Amino acid sequence: MKMQLSEIARALNIEGSEDWDNITITSISFDSRELTKGALFVPLMGQQDGHDYVSSAIANGASAVLWQADHENEPHEVPALKVNDTLDALQSLSRYYLQKINPKVVAVTGSNGKTTTKDMIAAVLATQFNVKKTFANFNNEIGVPMTILSMEPNTEILVVEMGMDRFGQIDQLSHLAQPDVAVITMIGEAHIEFFGSRDKIADAKMEIVNGLKEDGILIYNGDEPLLVKRAQDISQETFTFGNEATDDLQSVNVVSDATKSSFRVTMWPDANFTIPMIGAYNVKNALAALSVGKYFHIDVNEMAQALEKFDITKNRTEWRDGLGGYRILSDVYNSNPTAAKEVLRAFSEVSTTGKRVAVLGDMLELGKDEQAMHASLADAIDPEKISAVYLCGPLMQSLADKLTEKFMPTQIHQYSPDQKAKLATDLKAMLGKDDLVLLKASHGIHLEEVLADIAKTE
Repeated sequence: MKMQLSEIARALNIEGSEDWDNITITSISFDSRELTKGALFVPLMGQQDGHDYVSSAIANGASAVLWQADHENEPHEVPALKVNDTLDALQSLSRYYLQKINPKVVAVTGSNGKTTTKDMIAAVLATQFNVKKTFANFNNEIGVPMTILSMEPNTEILVVEMGMDRFGQIDQLSHLAQPDVAVITMIGEAHIEFFGSRDKIADAKMEIVNGLKEDGILIYNGDEPLLVKRAQDISQETFTFGNEATDDLQSVNVVSDATKSSFRVTMWPDANFTIPMIGAYNVKNALAALSVGKYFHIDVNEMAQALEKFDITKNRTEWRDGLGGYRILSDVYNSNPTAAKEVLRAFSEVSTTGKRVAVLGDMLELGKDEQAMHASLADAIDPEKISAVYLCGPLMQSLADKLTEKFMPTQIHQYSPDQKAKLATDLKAMLGKDDLVLLKASHGIHLEEVLADIAKTE
């Protein structure tokens, strides 16, 4: 971004000084440690009060700051733009900047796969347009406006990811971004503790259409009855993807190996598609990206080339080299039963001359049925294909109990969350060349610490 401070003041209905015309803001930051010269620092109110770090931000090069009016001792070293609420001001500024740049907006949500789908969509669209996408998982009421404000002036399409942990959150983000295209990947059990049922999760995900432009389009997983039912009630155009003949974009002939999945699409029978990821669930994410590409009239061959080499956000079914010659499938960012079963089944089919080992951590925020949901993972763990299971966290006791029906006790290993160092040590002692190991857990279990201990340094 690049705006004069006086323009930012006008956007926020603040009376500015004449010399603000001479101050150019080139970035926005809410982290005083990670800003550059020319930044506008936004002190947010959370577990910590960002105003406590304004002096640090100024010392690190901030050219101006927002300042919440209920705070005293505003700084005088740089201009301080006084607002009633700094988060509201950040969001208001992003609305202004979005209207100024005026890109087409593609919004992506779903219980699983939204980050990977966002990456795929951005890669497909970048074959023809200047594209900006959500960085990492900046997908909430702070991350979405930050994504918008990070756009370059020549941005033609903004691909923005939208996450949620409560009702109304997607509604707010949808109205903020006002998408031309809304994408829903799937409905799972993520955050079901707060929503109560998959039906309620579907209701919350459908909030993405609340800000969808009247001439926009909803692209969604047509294999999910909960979405099919709800999509019938919207006025905008709809388009489905999935495995069924009733879907507008249907995949066939899906084949996966250790590093990639290939498939065909009935709409384009002469085209071959390959993604650098395993699992039919990732093929569905690719279908979502192809659906968006079709909407923007991207050439089929260009889409295929983009999907074959797109950049994957770290720790989303990412293969890593292990210290002892083994291979690690890292999927440690998040987990819920649907996602865990999908990756377990895909992992079980990866060919190897060694053994397959599953390392699973607790799945959080599942609510009253959490024990049954953990035990249900046993359905996707075949002792003929997986040699040993390492479990981390108290909730995994339910899975351990279920696995005793088909595994020997010596094949099941349990650890508390504070025993991750021992877990890593035990894995390194047991794993050998040509073995495969899967790491899958909710982020709150921090299996990335185990990953760092058993993987080669990148």
